[in-house]
Amino acid sequence: MSQNSLHGKWAVSSSDDDDGEELPSSKTVSSAHPTGVTDSYQNTRPPVSSQSSNQIYHAPMSPDTVTDVKEEPDGPFHLLGLKPDVKAEADVKPVCPNTARDSQSNPGKYESPLSGKRKKDQEESGWALSDSDGDDDAVGLGNKANNPTSRRAPSPKAKKPKVEINERPPSPYGRQYYIEETDDFFETHVPCLNDTYRFYLNKVTGLDKKYNTGALHIRDILSPLFGTLKESVQFNYCFDIPWMVEQYPPEFRDLPVLIVHGDKREAKARLLKEAQPFPHVRFCQAKLDIAFGTHHTKMMLLWYEEGFRVVITTSNLIRADWYQKTQGLWLSPLFPRLPDGSPSSDGESPTLFKKDLLEYLASYRAPELGEWIQRIREHDLSETRVYLIGSTPGRYLGDDMDRWGHLRLRKLLYDHSIPVPDDEIWPVIGQFSSIGSMGLDKTKWLAGEFQRTLTTLGRSSVRQVPPIHLVYPSVDDVRNSLEGYPAGGSLPYSIQTAEKQLWLHSYFHRWKADTTGRSQAMPHIKLYMRASPDFTKLAWFLITSANLSKAAWGNLEKNNSQVMVRSYELGVLYLPSAFDMAFFPVQKNPFPATSSSKAFPVPIDLPPQPYLKTDQPWIWNIPHNQAPDTHGNIWVPS
Repeated sequence: MSQNSLHGKWAVSSSDDDDGEELPSSKTVSSAHPTGVTDSYQNTRPPVSSQSSNQIYHAPMSPDTVTDVKEEPDGPFHLLGLKPDVKAEADVKPVCPNTARDSQSNPGKYESPLSGKRKKDQEESGWALSDSDGDDDAVGLGNKANNPTSRRAPSPKAKKPKVEINERPPSPYGRQYYIEETDDFFETHVPCLNDTYRFYLNKVTGLDKKYNTGALHIRDILSPLFGTLKESVQFNYCFDIPWMVEQYPPEFRDLPVLIVHGDKREAKARLLKEAQPFPHVRFCQAKLDIAFGTHHTKMMLLWYEEGFRVVITTSNLIRADWYQKTQGLWLSPLFPRLPDGSPSSDGESPTLFKKDLLEYLASYRAPELGEWIQRIREHDLSETRVYLIGSTPGRYLGDDMDRWGHLRLRKLLYDHSIPVPDDEIWPVIGQFSSIGSMGLDKTKWLAGEFQRTLTTLGRSSVRQVPPIHLVYPSVDDVRNSLEGYPAGGSLPYSIQTAEKQLWLHSYFHRWKADTTGRSQAMPHIKLYMRASPDFTKLAWFLITSANLSKAAWGNLEKNNSQVMVRSYELGVLYLPSAFDMAFFPVQKNPFPATSSSKAFPVPIDLPPQPYLKTDQPWIWNIPHNQAPDTHGNIWVPS
């Protein structure tokens, strides 16, 4: 079967038509894989100069994904056998294991997400249902779910023994995939950073040094260069605990770390097991009150001898996310401690960042965060010049509707952005790495409530809808990337969703970032902005964890009388008025960075380049075998 669209023809696996049947196994003619890399990754990495197209990347897919997926995860494995960055509204949420060794203990047992079949032995395969799918006991029991006598008896079939693998499989390309960074890759002294906006990109391995000068690696952020650490909190979706611990310098490596996560059931058990060798690591489970919501926020709270710092980023805590992807972050100033006896309301910024951060943390209703809430009250956050925009799960009415999600963004743009002449020709630009279901036509959400938010500019009324440019990588962008096709595992736009909203693809623009040297580093960053017609000025700029989805941003219900948000998200909004400016001039060459530039370092090329009719948006769960990627491989989902 094939699917035609405005941007080419997609070859769809036959399992679309044969619901319930597995895809045939991929075959490979590559040499035997290295020790420890199992059949789930059926290729080895050839030399970069290799032009071979005979190798197949057998892309493992979630066995729990059903065909009616409204929102996709950030990829099947993130190259590490880890769970994808999920924001799902499906009947079943795909959740990959927190540790690669679990999934690799049972090689070759993955089914196509197109089939809709579930694994019989989910625990052995490393996949788990989200707790939001309902209690284990309630699955398939109807009204008997609450009756303890009606629970299913355990299957008498003996489970296959688990295979213990003590070494983490590093990559589907093989054990030698990751290039160890040279000594000068990491900072040995305080780097030259743009301290005007405090917006930075992650370092990317393999780039010219110029394009990493002024960028940051997680190892830099956690180093003594930024403060003498005492304790930290890591909010995130996806964790590799041993790798995370290694990013702390030796002198800080045993200090207390609190992990805030959304994992439940088997996924939570795996996460806790992974942390057993690290007694200084504690956990806080985020409450997910609405089905299929996720904890997608990515934030660090760092408490130092010298003060306190907040880092809001787009990266998961796994190596692949800090290796060859385009990511971004906001690094706060070092907030000093207030004098003893100061009221907790002291130390507020003009953007009310302190109040909003405390409110966001309070939304977790978690005792584990209580001491951190008190610490923040005791610090001076008055230097902050960005606005916090968060999402927390819930249904909100009345004055609470604009506390979270896109209605929060709308209120801030209405109250604090500056109207411009001819604003109807100032385009909106959105860039993201995951796409949810937005309905059969654009008016259902994107060109309705979300467009109204993105086009708000002060108290001026919108006379004509401005252009909206959505930046999302094409198949060729992924194929020619540093990672090759596996980069597409972090761009999980499914054929099931895409074929229901072909209208969306007319909005699409290519991923191009020559200005920052990152055109070949596929994006996991999420950006939204409003640009002038000549793309030399910005009316506002937002970096966030929120992808293009209703689960992340919220959607209006009950005749617009309430808003429903499924997931935790977090980002920061830059408005010129907070910097005593009328607009942000766009910086043409952000690298190497300078410390006091007033121009804003936009990471992508402006203007965005529209798709040609021959361009196809990256679809993660169909084969891409027409041409090899930069490593000589093709992409075959399984």
